Amino acid sequence: MLTTRVFLKGLGCVYLVAFASLWTQVLGLMGQRGILPAAEYLQLARQQIGLDAYRLIPTLCWFNASDAFLQFLCGGGAALSLLLIFGIAPALTLFLLWVCYLSLASVSQEFLNFQWDALLLEIGFLAIFLAPLQLRLKAVTQPPPSRVILWLLRWLLFRLMFSSGAVKLISGDPAWRNFTALTVHYETQPLPTWVGWAMHQLPVWFQRFSCGVMFAIELLVPFIIFGSKRVRQTGCAVLIAFQVLILVTGNYCFFNGLTILLCLLLLEDDVWDRILHRRATEQEAGTMRGRWPIWIIGPVAAVVITASTAEMVGTLHLPMRWPNPVAWVMDFLIPFRSVNSYGLFAVMTTSRPEIIVEGSEDGASWLPYEFKYKPGDLKKRPDFVAPHQPRLDWQMWFASLSSYQDNPWFLNFCMRLLQGSPEVLALLKENPFPQRPPHYIRASLYDYHFTGLHTLHSEGTWWHRTQKGFYCPALSLKARTD
Repeated sequence: MLTTRVFLKGLGCVYLVAFASLWTQVLGLMGQRGILPAAEYLQLARQQIGLDAYRLIPTLCWFNASDAFLQFLCGGGAALSLLLIFGIAPALTLFLLWVCYLSLASVSQEFLNFQWDALLLEIGFLAIFLAPLQLRLKAVTQPPPSRVILWLLRWLLFRLMFSSGAVKLISGDPAWRNFTALTVHYETQPLPTWVGWAMHQLPVWFQRFSCGVMFAIELLVPFIIFGSKRVRQTGCAVLIAFQVLILVTGNYCFFNGLTILLCLLLLEDDVWDRILHRRATEQEAGTMRGRWPIWIIGPVAAVVITASTAEMVGTLHLPMRWPNPVAWVMDFLIPFRSVNSYGLFAVMTTSRPEIIVEGSEDGASWLPYEFKYKPGDLKKRPDFVAPHQPRLDWQMWFASLSSYQDNPWFLNFCMRLLQGSPEVLALLKENPFPQRPPHYIRASLYDYHFTGLHTLHSEGTWWHRTQKGFYCPALSLKARTD
């Protein structure tokens, strides 16, 4: 029971970070004058899909997609997170948190389409049925958690970890097959840290060894999840240590925190007794009152097990044909993003193209827009950003791996810069045109690499770059009102 309370309160902290982080960006990302306005998206979906749009895009924004309501969802989610942290009506609070986050994710298009957003929704959904049906989360009266839901959460941890290792081998990527992926990973990941810069300096033999250890953790340790109590404790320690290493070398938002919470569910309450130096006689004796009835838990578990198994089989590319009812259930669940497939970095990015956005008044003299977190200035140290996620900076990393034609949102972003949208400009570190928007916007493409220790000491630069050409030609508005 104590493990459940730690998990639920920790989940409240993750929800708080997720909503608070998005709250500072939501208007620039999907507000009326944002990059991908939610209201326009819903209007277009309704016109093109018809009534089926309400099923495919489950969101409260169908009732109201104004800037004020988007902020209300973020602020309301943050307030509900505090209620969960303090143990107020945990089951109801978790349901409302899931609804609010799903509502935002459904209308965000690219900006809330990351694996940790899906993971938060999946964990959040299962946690609803792990939480007791009580007004307060109290130690003395809290019922023991449902063993079925606890098993489903452990099964989720297994899927998350094992799939992450399996997809790397299934992809056939030579960087993973010959254990050289980590020689480039630290500098090519979306938002490196200065610890990642230091790790990049280590010799190739160490990077190969580290890659081997990573495969062992991702492909072998997950099976410990289903072992005895003592074995699970060992697995929990190894997996948490692995997540801490990822956390300090790269900025993956609240992903590592979520994974660590899942790991904690491998522990029994007696572990917390030792950590907190409590006597065994002080252990709480909960009642059965407040547990979810089996007629609810049973169908939920059956659907989740079926859908998650199908997702796992698909991830592993196993040849299996599912009966029509299973396919129908899968199709129905997809919009709710609460049973997902996982697997990060299936194919290693071996170079780091960076998009530098520039503006000009006359088409001859160009000034760069500096982003808050992504590499640009060669002397800017790769810093820690997580658990906050600067979602525009992240999308710029993905955009650099393809063309601007494949990223329509990027043209919307450029248009907002030409219009001088305050909400979009707030997503950037500096606006080189504070008086009025520029007449022209263009984007250049550079190849970035970490410098070495000698260059850092002598020149103070963390990066060096070479220009590859233009990412997007100069753009301008046909007409602009001064």
